[in-house]
Amino acid sequence: MSDRVVTPEQARRIAVRAQLLDGSATSVLDTVRTLGLLQLDPIATVATPQHLVLWSRLGTAYDPAELDRLIWEERKLFEWNAFIWPIEDLPMIRARMKARSDGRYSWQRRSTEFLKRNAAFKRYVLRELERRGPLLSRELEDRSVWGWDSGGWTGSRKVTVMLEILHSRGEVAIVGRRGKQRLWGLATQWYPETDTLSRAESDELYAQKRFRAIGVRFDRGEWRAHPDVDDAKIPDRLTVLSPFDRL
Repeated sequence: MSDRVVTPEQARRIAVRAQLLDGSATSVLDTVRTLGLLQLDPIATVATPQHLVLWSRLGTAYDPAELDRLIWEERKLFEWNAFIWPIEDLPMIRARMKARSDGRYSWQRRSTEFLKRNAAFKRYVLRELERRGPLLSRELEDRSVWGWDSGGWTGSRKVTVMLEILHSRGEVAIVGRRGKQRLWGLATQWYPETDTLSRAESDELYAQKRFRAIGVRFDRGEWRAHPDVDDAKIPDRLTVLSPFDRL
């Protein structure tokens, strides 16, 4: 069944239903799988975005400890690029990790230059993670010999820069948390073996998943609905949305 043209009113109902804001969410894992991803952010005026998004769907049935268990113990979810993803999406994400080094954008070329100039520093970080990991960034020495100008986001923390570049390219993984601090480990010791996808296959799969997760898309002046989501009436329900909510 192909997608279909719908009215704005239908599109609203479809989006609410696709995003499980109709009260149909049943568990943390199934909710993340349906939404496709959860955005991470330390700002928590009410709660962090990842917890507020889940609470908005599950209400009082949501146990925040369940999310940590699924990521760090059962490993049915994983963290990458400031998002939480279902582990079955790892092949798709690995293709994106690989593409981080293709030099298409200036920040990619800058990252490649940082790794090249600090090759010995990179070897030290990977060796220490293999020998002593998991580690916090502060448990690694800054052995950089070439800098990284920052607008303030990373400051002068070259160890953090190195870890984040290696993480974005799939060599290092976030394997836990100590308080709010990330624990780093080797990707080969954390991620399971998966199939290999090309970047084109990954992009196509991501587009399909995004369309299903949001339920509608605006294409050439028309709202088009995903065939798997209907526009039935949404039951009355009140909840709180995070500013980071995909809806």
